Amino acid sequence: MNHKIVHLPSGLYFVATPIGTARDITLRALDVLASADMIAAEDTRSLRKLMEIHGVPLNGRQIVAYHDHSGAGARARLLAALEEGQSVAYASEAGMPLIADPGYDLSRAAAEAGHLVTVAPGASAALAALTLAGLPTDAFFFAGFLPNASGARRKRLEELTAVPGTLVFYESPKRIAASLRDMEAVLGDRPAALCREITKKFEEVRRDSLLTLAEGLDQAPVKGEIVVLVDRARGVSVSDGDLDSDLRAALKDNSVKDAASIVAEMHNLPRRKIYQLALDMAKDAG
Repeated sequence: MNHKIVHLPSGLYFVATPIGTARDITLRALDVLASADMIAAEDTRSLRKLMEIHGVPLNGRQIVAYHDHSGAGARARLLAALEEGQSVAYASEAGMPLIADPGYDLSRAAAEAGHLVTVAPGASAALAALTLAGLPTDAFFFAGFLPNASGARRKRLEELTAVPGTLVFYESPKRIAASLRDMEAVLGDRPAALCREITKKFEEVRRDSLLTLAEGLDQAPVKGEIVVLVDRARGVSVSDGDLDSDLRAALKDNSVKDAASIVAEMHNLPRRKIYQLALDMAKDAG
C-alpha cells in the first residue's frame, strides 16, 4: 500500500495526475486522494481507475464531476463543502489542474471566500516536453490550444511572434499538420519539436524545422496527445560598423536617450547596451 490516511485541514487540494504512465503519481497525491472528505474530478471514470490501480479506496465517498460543462451548480456544491469545513481534492483527467484544464473558476472562488487553496504537484505535459525538445528553457510561454480555424489560428500566432522565449502548444492529431504549416507561415521556419504520447508506450520526439516537421507528417502521421514547441525569434545579426553608423545618424537629430531607443528597436537589441554605446559616442563627440 503506497498511500496513508493523513489529517487534511479544510481546504481545496488540487491533485496532479499522470499524463500517461500510472506510476507517475506522487505519494502525497495518493495521500490526499485517500484522505480528503470529498473528491472531485474532471473525468470521474479515469480518476476512479487511477485510484483502483494504486489501491486507494473510496470508503463510501462519491467522486463529483467538475469540468468546463458542469456549470456553477457543481462548483457551488464543492464550495459548500469547504464552508462546512471539509477537505476537497480536485484532479484533472491528466496532468496539472488549470493547465489547459478546468479548475480556474473553482480556485478563484475558493480563494476569494478565504479557504485554503493548495496543490499536490506532479506531472505536466508542457514541462515534460520542454525537457525533451532540445530547445532553450531559460524562458518559455505556454499558449495552450490554438483556435481550430486557420484564420483565427494565424491571428493568435501573430500575437506570439515577438515572445522572447520558447513557445509551447498543445495540439490534436487532426489539426497538427495544418497548425505546423500556419506556424511556419506566421512565425517563419524556426527550429521546433513535436512531442507525443509522453511517458506512454509510443513516446516519440521529432526535432526539426517547422516546415520539415509539417512535411514529415505526410509520410508519417501521428496519433495521441501532442505538444509542439517552437524556438523564439532570432534577430538578424548586425555588424559593429552598421551599429556605429546607425547610432551616429540617430544622434544628429535626437537626444542620447531617444537615439538609443530608436537604434535598439531597429535591431531588436537590449536598450541598455545601446544607450551606453550612444553615451560614449556623445562624450567622444563633445
